[in-house]
Amino acid sequence: MSAKIQSVRGMEDLLPERSALWQMFEDATRRIFEQYGYRNIRTPIVEPTALFVRGLGEVTDIVEKEMYVFDDRNRESLALRPEATAGIVRSAIEHNFLYNGPMRVWTVGPMFRYERPQKGRQRQFHQFDVEALGFEGPDVDAEQVVMLARLWRTLGLENVELQVNSIGDAADRKAHRAKLVAYFEKHDKLLDEDSRRRLATNPLRILDSKNPAMQEMIEGAPRLLDHLGEAAAEHFESLKVLLERSGLAYRVNPRLVRGLDYYNRTVFEFVSGDIGAQSTIAGGGRYDALFEQLGGKPTPACGFGMGIERALLALEAAKVTAAHEPHAFVVHAGEGAELAAWSTAEKLRDAGLQVVLGPGGSFKSQMKRADASGARHAVIIGESEAASGQVTVKDLRSGAQQTVDLKAAVQLLG
Repeated sequence: MSAKIQSVRGMEDLLPERSALWQMFEDATRRIFEQYGYRNIRTPIVEPTALFVRGLGEVTDIVEKEMYVFDDRNRESLALRPEATAGIVRSAIEHNFLYNGPMRVWTVGPMFRYERPQKGRQRQFHQFDVEALGFEGPDVDAEQVVMLARLWRTLGLENVELQVNSIGDAADRKAHRAKLVAYFEKHDKLLDEDSRRRLATNPLRILDSKNPAMQEMIEGAPRLLDHLGEAAAEHFESLKVLLERSGLAYRVNPRLVRGLDYYNRTVFEFVSGDIGAQSTIAGGGRYDALFEQLGGKPTPACGFGMGIERALLALEAAKVTAAHEPHAFVVHAGEGAELAAWSTAEKLRDAGLQVVLGPGGSFKSQMKRADASGARHAVIIGESEAASGQVTVKDLRSGAQQTVDLKAAVQLLG
């Protein structure tokens, strides 16, 4: 016997018993994004490695440690996408689809990062990604935050906290960088290996460290939020006014920086207290310089990513459930019943109903399958029904049943 082949570590199967919650979540998300005028875009899973090196930053953890990179047969370096924003911006530049003005887009699909698999984050994970391209004002930043809050309400997810911050413009960050370097050099003995490396390359990321031994020292670091330039400060104040006007509670977190180099001004995260250390279920912000970094014209933009696995963990913690619930399970037994059941199931589907056709066998075993299917009703076809052209519709919850013609059955099942 050949050895069994198993899935790659960190790349999990989604089995049918869990798929109902995924589908419910995906359907609700698509509906709400489209309510706000966001249109679907789909970009390749594989992109040139240079796209992410230039777009995300050479000294980010993703580029340095986590990307799946390989050479194709033409010796071109390619990467499995670790996030979606850079690919969408590349597409916007390549196809010039902002020629007629700004555009709101969303996408969904798998992303890949070679990191230690853990609850809510595998090496292949799935993400909704939303981008507003060509919009300059804080109103679109607020729109995306409010849109996510609407999604949580729709799904019944209550235990989430909105955190916001501004990381200013390039000049603000340059001035702040010098202050940070001086501060962290004074506390060099408290820095871990990653932070010492970042001190020379990207000291702002030290603020994002989760090392418990460094938290007190990090709290004392100079705050960029206290030294914003006039334009960035005005943008942030306007954002807060819009969030307050929407009735959204939020917390200003001066240490929130996000993990990618392309962000500027607004950054935000929605955090769930129910899913452990990896608590961010959606996060993003503004990235006004990314188009130029990737060879395009200066274009303001704002967006976010939402990890599906993490969001589902939060939903499960909140006891949100979903199930596959076909309208009917067709049970058949006796002479002539199999062909009658086949044609009946098709006619019910023609009427727009979701119908599972039973496999035959004993009446008792089929009724057990009907109960387990999640269907509200069983449509029973025996010899008498096959001969008369009628069906028996049984409510699997109340036990009530009646024999009717097909038109009446559609009314009962719908």
